[in-house]
Amino acid sequence: MNTNQKPISEFIEKYFLHFNAAALVDAAKSYETQLNKGNKMLVSLAGAMSTAELGKIFAEMIRQDKVHIISCTGANLEEDVMNLVAHSHYKRVPNYRDLTPQDEWDLLEKGLNRVTDTCIPEEEAFRRIQEHIVKIWKDAEANGERYLPHEYMYKLLLSGVLEEHYEIDLKDSWMYAAAEKNLPIVVPGWEDSTMGNIFASYVLKGELQASTVKSGIEYMTFLADWYTENSKNGIGFFQIGGGIAGDFPICVVPMLYQDMERTDTPFWSYFCQISDSTTSYGSYSGAVPNEKITWGKLDIDTPKFIIESDATIVAPLIFAYLLEM
Repeated sequence: MNTNQKPISEFIEKYFLHFNAAALVDAAKSYETQLNKGNKMLVSLAGAMSTAELGKIFAEMIRQDKVHIISCTGANLEEDVMNLVAHSHYKRVPNYRDLTPQDEWDLLEKGLNRVTDTCIPEEEAFRRIQEHIVKIWKDAEANGERYLPHEYMYKLLLSGVLEEHYEIDLKDSWMYAAAEKNLPIVVPGWEDSTMGNIFASYVLKGELQASTVKSGIEYMTFLADWYTENSKNGIGFFQIGGGIAGDFPICVVPMLYQDMERTDTPFWSYFCQISDSTTSYGSYSGAVPNEKITWGKLDIDTPKFIIESDATIVAPLIFAYLLEM
């Protein structure tokens, strides 16, 4: 982008002056500082950010090396690919607050699985991917190979078997951008996803072994090695939402420091969370950043930000700001 044209940056710096708006600007500027210092950044995706089409801007963040590792739920891993191959079959339900139980049942019978105001089409999305991913799983098992869940999705995307089904511009898929770079991804709790459920069904039927897909423990050891190798200049933590996508990877630091007794392990060098969770009824999502000091995740001087707002509004603004750097 022309460095003289920074409409998003100029807008938020002029008008976002107080409260959560100011926190957004402060977090974006500190993220920029991290990158300028040569630090790396982990971005965690909770909720249904892929169905919210965050890929339209997040893919460019990946291409421009402004994110270096991702932690996401199994849903976010697969739903970006679903949007890629079945976008025209999605259905928006703007009046979702008014739906009756019968209305919801009618959506089920039409094969439409609702996420707030957006329905994912089961046949065109889930089953279109299932046909091909099952073959990749079975081929790996036949060859005595095992991979992490995101590595199977990378194989699926890079094989080209889905190309005939593409319904959006490929540049708007963050998963494809990540696959092209072989970006490291951590997917804790992958079993709690449609593809995870489908895989489990093949294990139950005796057609696949559970070990063919590597486990969450193997994700943690993978992350531990990556953190150790990349944390010399610092690694920041940019968290969208809460839950396991955030809690799992942030714990790698106290695990290395306390359990592995690698006392030279650096803390996360930056922390920002976009959250609408109430602070706090004992939840991880509602915990203020300072609580993480007591768990050995953040240092006293780690730049810390919490933006209590809607991630579908905040994350694109911060990413747009960073892409104008």
